[in-house]
Amino acid sequence: MRLNGIKVLALFLLLITLASACTLYRMQSKPMYKHYIRYQPFDAIIVPGYPYYQNGWEDVIRLRVLWAKYLYSKGYAKHIIFSGSAVYSPYIESRIMKQFAIAIGIDSNVIFTEEQAEHSVENVYYSYQIAQEHGWENVALATDYVQISMVRSFVSKERIPIVFLPALIPVLDSMELAFHTNPPQINDSIAFVPDFVPITERQSFMERLKGTRGKRIKRKKK
Repeated sequence: MRLNGIKVLALFLLLITLASACTLYRMQSKPMYKHYIRYQPFDAIIVPGYPYYQNGWEDVIRLRVLWAKYLYSKGYAKHIIFSGSAVYSPYIESRIMKQFAIAIGIDSNVIFTEEQAEHSVENVYYSYQIAQEHGWENVALATDYVQISMVRSFVSKERIPIVFLPALIPVLDSMELAFHTNPPQINDSIAFVPDFVPITERQSFMERLKGTRGKRIKRKKK
């Protein structure tokens, strides 16, 4: 009986923590968005990828792609760089997100993919290199507030001149209604990697930890 009580308490604390995190997310996202949206229109926005497991229009992928569509359709972003390699599943994340973006009406001509990154900081670093190659100077990272908070110190340390556009949940909620009964369909075969080996088998925990800290970035020689 006591064990059940402990489980109930643990579940209660978990729910409280999740509720607090959601509240913090909403409270922090809007002020940050308001501060940085003043610098629009952006030459490009960077949108990090997320693992795809053939489960269709999943939550995180949906959030990031819809946010990209919102910023583009409002005229706040001229180009979109989806970033991400095949990391945990045999599908190149950036290609999957590009397909979803096209399926919901984003012009394919404004979409670019970065297919090397395996960690959030690499999403930023390699995508900004693409922006530089095209001469794009006004660049923003467009994703959820949690991921932004994870890379801010790296961006500051590396002196990467980008700003942050955290997704606004109320905006996304209203956009999602259009896809409840008719979710977008894609051809995921174009993103499939044969003989794929997940990062958990290719790298040790310590190596992956280095990756999250930007220690495995392949920097161009000067």
